[in-house]
Amino acid sequence: MSDKGMGRRRFLKYSAATLGVSLMGTSPSFSAGSKKDTKLYKALKIGMLPKKLSDAEKFKLAKRCGFDGIDGEPMEDHDAAEEQAQLARDAGVPIHGLVFGGWHAPFSEANPKVIQKGLAGMENALRCANAMKATTVLLVPALVKENVSYGDAYKRSQKHIRELIPLAEEVKVIIAIENVWNKFLLSPLEFARYIDEFESPWVRVYFDVGNVIIHGYAQDWIRTLNKRIVKIDLKDFKRAGYKWTNLGDGDVNWAEVRRALDEIGFEGYMTAELEGGDEAYLSDLAQRIDELIIKAK
Repeated sequence: MSDKGMGRRRFLKYSAATLGVSLMGTSPSFSAGSKKDTKLYKALKIGMLPKKLSDAEKFKLAKRCGFDGIDGEPMEDHDAAEEQAQLARDAGVPIHGLVFGGWHAPFSEANPKVIQKGLAGMENALRCANAMKATTVLLVPALVKENVSYGDAYKRSQKHIRELIPLAEEVKVIIAIENVWNKFLLSPLEFARYIDEFESPWVRVYFDVGNVIIHGYAQDWIRTLNKRIVKIDLKDFKRAGYKWTNLGDGDVNWAEVRRALDEIGFEGYMTAELEGGDEAYLSDLAQRIDELIIKAK
Protein backbone atom coordinates (compact mmCIF):
# COMPACT_ATOMS: atom_id res chain seq x y z
CA MET A 1 0.00 0.00 0.00
CA SER A 2 1.22 3.50 -0.79
CA ASP A 3 2.26 5.98 1.91
CA LYS A 4 -0.82 8.02 1.02
CA GLY A 5 -3.07 5.00 1.47
CA MET A 6 -1.44 4.08 4.75
CA GLY A 7 -1.86 7.64 6.00
CA ARG A 8 -5.56 7.69 5.11
CA ARG A 9 -6.17 4.32 6.75
CA ARG A 10 -4.37 5.48 9.91
CA PHE A 11 -6.44 8.67 10.07
CA LEU A 12 -9.73 6.78 9.59
CA LYS A 13 -8.78 4.29 12.29
CA TYR A 14 -7.77 7.12 14.60
CA SER A 15 -10.95 9.10 13.91
CA ALA A 16 -13.20 6.14 14.61
CA ALA A 17 -11.41 5.46 17.89
CA THR A 18 -11.51 9.10 18.91
CA LEU A 19 -15.23 9.45 18.33
CA GLY A 20 -15.77 6.36 20.47
CA VAL A 21 -14.05 7.82 23.54
CA SER A 22 -16.37 8.81 26.39
CA LEU A 23 -14.83 11.44 28.62
CA MET A 24 -15.92 10.98 32.21
CA GLY A 25 -16.70 13.63 34.80
CA THR A 26 -18.44 16.99 34.77
CA SER A 27 -16.94 18.19 31.48
CA PRO A 28 -19.05 18.13 28.31
CA SER A 29 -18.67 15.41 25.68
CA PHE A 30 -16.20 16.08 22.87
CA SER A 31 -17.83 13.95 20.19
CA ALA A 32 -18.65 15.46 16.84
CA GLY A 33 -21.23 18.23 16.86
CA SER A 34 -22.93 20.29 14.17
CA LYS A 35 -23.36 23.91 13.24
CA LYS A 36 -26.73 23.96 14.98
CA ASP A 37 -26.01 22.14 18.24
CA THR A 38 -22.33 22.90 18.86
CA LYS A 39 -21.67 23.65 22.52
CA LEU A 40 -18.79 25.96 23.34
CA TYR A 41 -17.65 26.64 26.91
CA LYS A 42 -15.39 29.50 27.97
CA ALA A 43 -12.72 28.93 30.60
CA LEU A 44 -9.56 30.58 31.90
CA LYS A 45 -6.26 29.46 33.38
CA ILE A 46 -6.29 29.29 37.17
CA GLY A 47 -3.24 31.56 37.31
CA MET A 48 -5.25 34.41 35.76
CA LEU A 49 -7.39 34.72 38.90
CA PRO A 50 -6.24 37.09 41.69
CA LYS A 51 -3.64 35.31 43.81
CA LYS A 52 -4.74 37.05 47.02
CA LEU A 53 -8.09 35.21 46.94
CA SER A 54 -8.76 31.77 48.39
CA ASP A 55 -9.61 29.01 45.92
CA ALA A 56 -13.29 29.23 46.80
CA GLU A 57 -13.27 33.00 46.22
CA LYS A 58 -11.36 32.60 42.94
CA PHE A 59 -13.89 30.16 41.54
CA LYS A 60 -16.87 32.26 42.61
CA LEU A 61 -15.25 35.24 40.89
CA ALA A 62 -14.71 33.25 37.69
CA LYS A 63 -18.38 32.25 37.67
CA ARG A 64 -19.49 35.79 38.38
CA CYS A 65 -17.44 37.04 35.44
CA GLY A 66 -19.19 34.63 33.10
CA PHE A 67 -16.79 31.68 32.77
CA ASP A 68 -17.81 28.02 32.59
CA GLY A 69 -14.62 26.28 33.69
CA ILE A 70 -11.01 26.40 34.84
CA ASP A 71 -7.79 24.96 33.43
CA GLY A 72 -5.87 24.04 36.57
CA GLU A 73 -2.44 22.82 37.61
CA PRO A 74 -1.32 19.40 38.88
CA MET A 75 -0.80 18.85 42.61
CA GLU A 76 1.28 16.27 44.41
CA ASP A 77 -1.35 15.97 47.14
CA HIS A 78 -4.31 14.38 45.38
CA ASP A 79 -6.59 14.75 48.41
CA ALA A 80 -6.00 18.51 48.26
CA ALA A 81 -6.56 18.35 44.51
CA GLU A 82 -9.93 16.66 44.99
CA GLU A 83 -10.92 19.34 47.49
CA GLN A 84 -9.94 22.11 45.07
CA ALA A 85 -11.87 20.44 42.26
CA GLN A 86 -14.95 20.14 44.45
CA LEU A 87 -14.79 23.84 45.29
CA ALA A 88 -14.67 24.61 41.58
CA ARG A 89 -17.65 22.36 40.84
CA ASP A 90 -19.59 23.89 43.73
CA ALA A 91 -18.99 27.33 42.20
CA GLY A 92 -20.14 26.15 38.79
CA VAL A 93 -16.73 26.31 37.09
CA PRO A 94 -15.35 22.74 37.00
CA ILE A 95 -11.63 22.20 36.51
CA HIS A 96 -11.82 20.70 33.04
CA GLY A 97 -8.10 20.08 32.53
CA LEU A 98 -4.62 20.47 33.95
CA VAL A 99 -1.56 22.17 32.46
CA PHE A 100 1.60 20.13 32.99
CA GLY A 101 3.53 22.04 30.35
CA GLY A 102 6.79 20.23 29.78
CA TRP A 103 9.24 23.07 29.32
CA HIS A 104 11.23 22.08 32.42
CA ALA A 105 11.69 18.43 31.42
CA PRO A 106 10.98 17.99 27.69
CA PHE A 107 10.76 14.54 26.17
CA SER A 108 13.21 15.61 23.46
CA GLU A 109 16.24 15.46 25.76
CA ALA A 110 18.86 12.71 25.66
CA ASN A 111 19.57 12.93 29.39
CA PRO A 112 17.70 10.03 31.10
CA LYS A 113 17.37 12.04 34.32
CA VAL A 114 15.44 14.75 32.46
CA ILE A 115 13.21 12.11 30.85
CA GLN A 116 12.62 10.42 34.20
CA LYS A 117 11.58 13.77 35.67
CA GLY A 118 9.23 14.45 32.76
CA LEU A 119 7.63 11.01 32.90
CA ALA A 120 7.16 11.20 36.67
CA GLY A 121 5.59 14.64 36.33
CA MET A 122 3.19 13.54 33.61
CA GLU A 123 2.25 10.38 35.50
CA ASN A 124 1.38 12.48 38.53
CA ALA A 125 -0.53 14.97 36.36
CA LEU A 126 -2.61 12.21 34.74
CA ARG A 127 -3.49 10.64 38.08
CA CYS A 128 -4.21 14.07 39.57
CA ALA A 129 -6.50 14.92 36.65
CA ASN A 130 -8.39 11.69 37.24
CA ALA A 131 -8.81 12.55 40.93
CA MET A 132 -10.13 15.99 39.97
CA LYS A 133 -12.46 14.63 37.25
CA ALA A 134 -10.55 16.63 34.64
CA THR A 135 -10.35 15.18 31.14
CA THR A 136 -7.02 16.42 29.74
CA VAL A 137 -3.42 17.16 30.68
CA LEU A 138 -1.76 19.74 28.42
CA LEU A 139 1.75 18.75 27.35
CA VAL A 140 4.49 20.58 25.44
CA PRO A 141 6.17 17.49 23.93
CA ALA A 142 9.60 18.68 22.82
CA LEU A 143 12.03 21.57 22.45
CA VAL A 144 14.29 21.85 19.40
CA LYS A 145 17.58 23.44 20.48
CA GLU A 146 21.17 23.91 19.31
CA ASN A 147 22.02 20.47 20.68
CA VAL A 148 18.64 18.78 20.03
CA SER A 149 17.85 18.18 16.36
CA TYR A 150 14.36 18.30 14.94
CA GLY A 151 14.50 14.61 14.06
CA ASP A 152 15.65 13.61 17.54
CA ALA A 153 12.95 15.77 19.13
CA TYR A 154 10.34 14.02 16.98
CA LYS A 155 11.49 10.46 17.68
CA ARG A 156 12.30 10.89 21.36
CA SER A 157 9.08 12.70 22.25
CA GLN A 158 6.91 10.13 20.51
CA LYS A 159 8.77 7.30 22.24
CA HIS A 160 8.21 8.71 25.72
CA ILE A 161 4.62 9.81 25.12
CA ARG A 162 3.85 6.23 24.00
CA GLU A 163 5.07 5.08 27.41
CA LEU A 164 2.32 7.18 28.99
CA ILE A 165 -0.59 6.01 26.81
CA PRO A 166 -1.46 2.91 28.93
CA LEU A 167 -1.80 5.11 32.02
CA ALA A 168 -3.82 7.73 30.12
CA GLU A 169 -6.21 5.00 29.01
CA GLU A 170 -6.38 3.56 32.54
CA VAL A 171 -7.30 6.87 34.17
CA LYS A 172 -9.38 8.08 31.19
CA VAL A 173 -7.43 11.32 30.75
CA ILE A 174 -6.26 12.56 27.35
CA ILE A 175 -2.67 13.68 26.76
CA ALA A 176 -3.32 16.96 24.93
CA ILE A 177 -0.35 18.14 22.84
CA GLU A 178 -0.13 21.91 22.41
CA ASN A 179 1.50 23.93 19.64
CA VAL A 180 3.86 26.46 21.22
CA TRP A 181 6.94 28.46 20.25
CA ASN A 182 9.30 25.51 20.67
CA LYS A 183 10.60 25.32 17.07
CA PHE A 184 8.64 22.07 16.68
CA LEU A 185 5.52 20.97 14.77
CA LEU A 186 5.62 24.11 12.65
CA SER A 187 2.82 23.25 10.22
CA PRO A 188 -0.69 21.84 10.66
CA LEU A 189 0.09 18.98 8.27
CA GLU A 190 3.04 17.88 10.37
CA PHE A 191 1.11 18.29 13.61
CA ALA A 192 -1.68 16.09 12.23
CA ARG A 193 0.82 13.42 11.17
CA TYR A 194 2.55 13.53 14.56
CA ILE A 195 -0.75 12.88 16.36
CA ASP A 196 -1.94 10.20 13.91
CA GLU A 197 1.25 8.19 14.35
CA PHE A 198 0.30 7.43 17.96
CA GLU A 199 -2.82 5.65 16.68
CA SER A 200 -4.50 6.34 20.01
CA PRO A 201 -7.55 8.40 21.03
CA TRP A 202 -5.67 9.22 24.24
CA VAL A 203 -3.25 11.55 22.43
CA ARG A 204 -4.91 14.56 20.86
CA VAL A 205 -4.41 18.29 20.19
CA TYR A 206 -4.79 21.25 22.55
CA PHE A 207 -4.84 23.90 19.85
CA ASP A 208 -3.60 27.42 20.66
CA VAL A 209 -5.22 29.96 18.34
CA GLY A 210 -2.73 32.76 18.94
CA ASN A 211 0.48 30.75 18.76
CA VAL A 212 0.20 30.12 15.01
CA ILE A 213 -0.34 33.72 13.87
CA ILE A 214 3.35 34.45 13.29
CA HIS A 215 3.62 31.73 10.65
CA GLY A 216 0.07 30.84 9.59
CA TYR A 217 -3.66 31.24 10.02
CA ALA A 218 -5.63 29.73 12.88
CA GLN A 219 -8.59 28.75 10.71
CA ASP A 220 -6.31 26.75 8.39
CA TRP A 221 -4.81 24.87 11.34
CA ILE A 222 -8.26 24.14 12.77
CA ARG A 223 -9.56 22.73 9.49
CA THR A 224 -6.44 20.59 9.03
CA LEU A 225 -6.24 19.27 12.59
CA ASN A 226 -10.00 18.73 12.60
CA LYS A 227 -11.23 16.04 15.03
CA ARG A 228 -7.77 15.72 16.51
CA ILE A 229 -8.52 18.92 18.47
CA VAL A 230 -9.92 18.21 21.93
CA LYS A 231 -9.58 21.68 23.49
CA ILE A 232 -8.54 25.19 22.52
CA ASP A 233 -6.47 27.98 24.07
CA LEU A 234 -7.50 31.53 23.19
CA LYS A 235 -4.89 34.24 22.64
CA ASP A 236 -4.41 37.04 20.12
CA PHE A 237 -1.25 38.40 18.49
CA LYS A 238 -0.35 41.48 16.46
CA ARG A 239 2.17 40.82 13.71
CA ALA A 240 3.02 44.53 13.41
CA GLY A 241 5.06 45.24 16.50
CA TYR A 242 5.27 41.52 17.28
CA LYS A 243 3.20 41.63 20.47
CA TRP A 244 0.45 39.82 22.34
CA THR A 245 -2.87 41.63 22.62
CA ASN A 246 -6.25 41.20 24.25
CA LEU A 247 -8.71 39.07 22.30
CA GLY A 248 -10.00 40.98 19.29
CA ASP A 249 -7.14 43.47 19.23
CA GLY A 250 -4.69 41.36 17.23
CA ASP A 251 -4.57 39.62 13.85
CA VAL A 252 -6.57 36.48 14.62
CA ASN A 253 -9.49 36.34 12.18
CA TRP A 254 -12.11 35.38 14.75
CA ALA A 255 -14.96 35.19 12.24
CA GLU A 256 -13.03 32.59 10.24
CA VAL A 257 -12.02 30.77 13.42
CA ARG A 258 -15.69 30.40 14.34
CA ARG A 259 -16.55 29.18 10.84
CA ALA A 260 -13.75 26.61 11.01
CA LEU A 261 -14.92 25.39 14.43
CA ASP A 262 -18.43 24.95 13.04
CA GLU A 263 -17.09 23.06 10.03
CA ILE A 264 -15.22 20.51 12.14
CA GLY A 265 -18.05 20.22 14.66
CA PHE A 266 -15.89 21.26 17.59
CA GLU A 267 -17.54 21.40 20.98
CA GLY A 268 -15.98 21.77 24.38
CA TYR A 269 -13.79 24.12 26.38
CA MET A 270 -11.98 27.14 24.99
CA THR A 271 -9.60 28.56 27.59
CA ALA A 272 -8.32 32.13 27.66
CA GLU A 273 -4.57 32.30 28.26
CA LEU A 274 -3.77 35.94 28.91
CA GLU A 275 -2.56 38.11 31.74
CA GLY A 276 -4.76 37.96 34.81
CA GLY A 277 -6.70 40.85 36.27
CA ASP A 278 -9.56 42.05 38.43
CA GLU A 279 -13.29 41.41 38.10
CA ALA A 280 -13.85 44.17 35.55
CA TYR A 281 -11.03 42.89 33.32
CA LEU A 282 -12.14 39.26 33.54
CA SER A 283 -15.79 40.16 32.90
CA ASP A 284 -14.72 42.08 29.79
CA LEU A 285 -12.66 39.09 28.66
CA ALA A 286 -15.64 36.75 29.03
CA GLN A 287 -17.76 39.18 26.99
CA ARG A 288 -15.08 39.31 24.28
CA ILE A 289 -15.17 35.52 24.00
CA ASP A 290 -18.95 35.67 23.71
CA GLU A 291 -18.84 38.32 20.99
CA LEU A 292 -15.93 36.84 19.03
CA ILE A 293 -16.86 33.15 19.15
CA ILE A 294 -19.73 31.93 21.34
CA LYS A 295 -22.47 34.13 19.89
CA ALA A 296 -20.79 34.85 16.56
CA LYS A 297 -22.37 33.28 13.50
